[in-house]
Amino acid sequence: MAKPAGGFLARDFTASIVVFLVAMPLCMGIAIASGVPPEKGLITGIIGGIVVGALAGSPLQVSGPAAGLAVIVFELVRDQGLSALGPILILAGAIQVVAGICKLGGWFRAISPAVVHGMLAGIGVLIVVGQFHVLFDAKPLSSGLDNLTAMPGRLLGLDPTNATATELALAIALLTIGIMIAWDKFRPKALKLVPSALLGVVAATLVAYFAGLDVTRVNVPESIASAVAIPDASLFAKWLDPSILLAALAIAFIATAETLLSAAAVDKMHVGVRTDYNKELRAQGVGNLLCGAAGALPMTGVIVRSSANVQAGAVTRLSAMLHGIWILGFVALLPWLLREIPMAALGAVLVVTGWKLVNFGHVRELFRHHGVLPAVIWAATLVVVVAEDLLSGVLVGIGLSLIEVIPHVRRLKLGVEHDDGDHGTAIRLSGAATFVQLPKLSDALDRVPAGKPVVIDGTQLAAVDHTCAELMRDWLARRRSADNDVTVLGGAGPLSRLAA
Repeated sequence: MAKPAGGFLARDFTASIVVFLVAMPLCMGIAIASGVPPEKGLITGIIGGIVVGALAGSPLQVSGPAAGLAVIVFELVRDQGLSALGPILILAGAIQVVAGICKLGGWFRAISPAVVHGMLAGIGVLIVVGQFHVLFDAKPLSSGLDNLTAMPGRLLGLDPTNATATELALAIALLTIGIMIAWDKFRPKALKLVPSALLGVVAATLVAYFAGLDVTRVNVPESIASAVAIPDASLFAKWLDPSILLAALAIAFIATAETLLSAAAVDKMHVGVRTDYNKELRAQGVGNLLCGAAGALPMTGVIVRSSANVQAGAVTRLSAMLHGIWILGFVALLPWLLREIPMAALGAVLVVTGWKLVNFGHVRELFRHHGVLPAVIWAATLVVVVAEDLLSGVLVGIGLSLIEVIPHVRRLKLGVEHDDGDHGTAIRLSGAATFVQLPKLSDALDRVPAGKPVVIDGTQLAAVDHTCAELMRDWLARRRSADNDVTVLGGAGPLSRLAA
């Protein structure tokens, strides 16, 4: 029996408030980590909520500025200037729209989970070592290694007996971090939806205000409209620059991979409508086109805000749209309040966020389920991202992923036989299930009707790589959590472990 529409509206309204409270400090903090004014992140949050929320193919995913792109944007602004960001994003958004129209969304899911998690872990390390300097009211240096080697000097330069602006900023940052960690660990169940980042920033702002501390604060304009910077006539000339084209491709690729990874994770959190990956890709492209036209930050689907949306009981896309409206209303009516927030507090939020991206649980799971190679891919991707750059790390990870394919290069074809009967569905797999064939395998699994018994016969499979094994493991977990009867028949290797 369908629930009344009023129930949907009430749940979406409540969820939108929660997501708004999570998004506000992150939008500003990610902008600062990207080397741009905080209002640029707020504009992206508004577009991601109102526009992408209305067009999205993932019903409960929330879009906005993402920590995963902060590092690459910081480098682009440093090397190309802020004026280059608009043309780059317009081109990146157009690439995403075309990719969605050409139905390439499924192919981005074929990127190895080890590569994606290694990339996110590397980004997390770069954010931590960069924002570490913001805790002292200083600016990050030009590279991750420079930031890392300068960290001991920051600590040794402290003077506990002399409360200068540096020591005061660090005290504010440590207060923020302490409150966030304590709240995440000890929060009462009745207040589980109150975000730790919001509490940390509010507490730091109140202490800095009432104590009259001389620390650097957020600088936002009186009108959010004045932060919109439409690209000028040099737009087309910039598109002739190969470095601009490469940057647009990199942002389109990484933003799409992060968005679709987030969408797949959100799908695991609820039992409602699944994501239409190509529709989601088109929506993200439109969003990034608009962000480029407004001179704002790039956007992706983001797991922190999306998981808060699901946990708060959201039912439809309305919650994401409303959260964008709340951001717009807040920055339009209360810009003076934002100008009281210490920069060190937002740096502290990003340090905690970055540390959470370095999730060693992912590599332990990869090692436990799939052996040494995925763990090596994860580690190599992380190291190259930190030591070189984001795109190099991803390419190294994808290159190492090909090692799993080499033994089966002469028989990469995957055979899928789909038999729907009155009493259930049977899927027979043969050949090699590698990331090359992941879209085909994913489509076959997604076509299985809900509520009927399923038999997956993999006795004729010669190989299953860790990318396809992860896809099947997530699909099986989702089916079984919904009390659907699933039987897996498999021989040696990952499929036998799935059968168990």
